[in-house]
Amino acid sequence: MPSDDLAQISLNALRFLAPAARRPTSRSPATDSHQAPVARALAQLGEIILGKRVQLKLTLACLLARGHLLIEDLPGVGKTTLAQSLAACLGLRLQRIQFTSDLLPADITGVSIFDRTSGSFKFHPGPIFAQIILADEVNRATPKAQSALLEAMEERQVTVEGETRALPEPFFVIATQNPSHQIGTFPLPESQLDRFLMRLRLGYPDPQAERLLLEGRDRRAMLSEMSPCLGLQDIERLQGAVREVFVSPAILDYLQALLTNSRDARAFPHGLSPRAGLSLLQAARAWALVEGRSHVLPEDLQAVLPAVSGHRLQGSGSLAAADGEELARRLVESVALP
Repeated sequence: MPSDDLAQISLNALRFLAPAARRPTSRSPATDSHQAPVARALAQLGEIILGKRVQLKLTLACLLARGHLLIEDLPGVGKTTLAQSLAACLGLRLQRIQFTSDLLPADITGVSIFDRTSGSFKFHPGPIFAQIILADEVNRATPKAQSALLEAMEERQVTVEGETRALPEPFFVIATQNPSHQIGTFPLPESQLDRFLMRLRLGYPDPQAERLLLEGRDRRAMLSEMSPCLGLQDIERLQGAVREVFVSPAILDYLQALLTNSRDARAFPHGLSPRAGLSLLQAARAWALVEGRSHVLPEDLQAVLPAVSGHRLQGSGSLAAADGEELARRLVESVALP
């Protein structure tokens, strides 16, 4: 690359660190210490989930941003395996909840049962009391059962029979859902969709990754042999580091411009809410950390925008049938860099 081009790239990067030109723009030793566990986790996950590095990075960023993840795709593309791999890689306790049409809220949160020995009611915790919750096929349950997740995802606590109980830390919900056109599905209400920081689609593997999958070992056997590569302290330290990632005023200007343009009724009947803006900011911070930087660049916002806004935005007019990635691309194109 010509030296003039390299100089221009450096100048563009410095613009988004203003007014902190005196701040270090290269990776600090602290950032390098965060990058090592992230790299270990991505490498281990990549041995199970082949050819999906971007989706794995987004999943890890979602966890570090203290959000929740919705994976929407056809059966059999690895949604459940991703959740199981993440739990095994991080050494976290996983509980799987199979959502069905007859699932009740008490099946998720737990119930008090009379104990004859003590002569009193004893609370039996439901599967929600785990560090990673796999809400499998969440849109096959009724809205009443789906709503049992709302308080847990937002407040990280559940209230059962008038008593509030805290959930463990970290608390990360990975919900999978089948496409809405399939038989036996109930659409998730907007209020619940908004609780998910990101929505991803895994998609089919590319031919090379699929060949390795066909020729390789059974994924269940590999999962059973997987040892955690990160500990609870590592996760807490990385989640704390996300909050320290620097965001310049210019980046905030760019984020506000994206939010403002999403509220243009000619393209989007419902714009991104202030909570969606906070979600974008937190996700961009986490993505920057995963990328090994201590500051956010415009590319970080653009990288997480489809996953964060795709389930929150709807198109109108010619974009009425567009998917989340297309809507995010149009939104980026409508906003000039500051």
